[in-house]
Amino acid sequence: MNLSKTLIYDGSFNGFLTAVFIAFEEKLEVVDIQRNSQEQGGLFSETETIFTNVEKAKRVWNGIRNKSNNSISQIYFAFLSEADGVELILYTYIRKLMSSKNGKQMDYSDGTVLRISKLARSVGREKHRMEAFVRFQLTKDDIYFANIEPDFDVLPLISKHFRSRYADQQWLIYDVKRKYGIYYNLERVEMVSLNLNEIHFNKIHKSDAFLNEEYDYQTLWNDYFKSTHIKSRINRKLHTQHVPKRYWKYLSEKKETA
Repeated sequence: MNLSKTLIYDGSFNGFLTAVFIAFEEKLEVVDIQRNSQEQGGLFSETETIFTNVEKAKRVWNGIRNKSNNSISQIYFAFLSEADGVELILYTYIRKLMSSKNGKQMDYSDGTVLRISKLARSVGREKHRMEAFVRFQLTKDDIYFANIEPDFDVLPLISKHFRSRYADQQWLIYDVKRKYGIYYNLERVEMVSLNLNEIHFNKIHKSDAFLNEEYDYQTLWNDYFKSTHIKSRINRKLHTQHVPKRYWKYLSEKKETA
């Protein structure tokens, strides 16, 4: 009888794929896959710590891609949702995919397949919102800086967009919820960890970290935003639907509202 195990990994996507590889290779009965920061032992299973192995992760990645190229993005996006128990759901999804005769025809009446699809769509929507709602502020170090606070871990998904759009500027986008950021140094994008003493909202009060001209620009943009609004034609419900209030504190055009 196969031993029931809870696999513990480092929280990275490659770490998760390595855990999947080990589970397949050793034919384990996996009862859960947990991040090491959220480890909870089970009463009827042993735990096994998985050390990330990029080559093993690549083999799983390539195996999924060979079955269904569309499932690659579904799995990665769903993983970045950070939903409770998403690892075990993804593992179940991958097993179904690998055992299917045609991976391109996943059964959306299946609860696992439907759950992964919904999570991936939610993360995709948040990705597009962050690409639209990031507002940079120019620091005295000549770096364009922005805070974001997305519902999901979308920084890895938006780096390509901003590298392409702002290729001639140094910029840093910092996720205040997850306490890490992506920094572009005019050559490549790197993940960085910061210990910020202050979260920089686009509010009226000024911070010494930014140029005075930056606040002049924000005031100008805020005035323009207000002047283009026709009060009688404002649909607040629709506006809030497209620009949820949780993002307002980081938008320069919402400086006075936030």
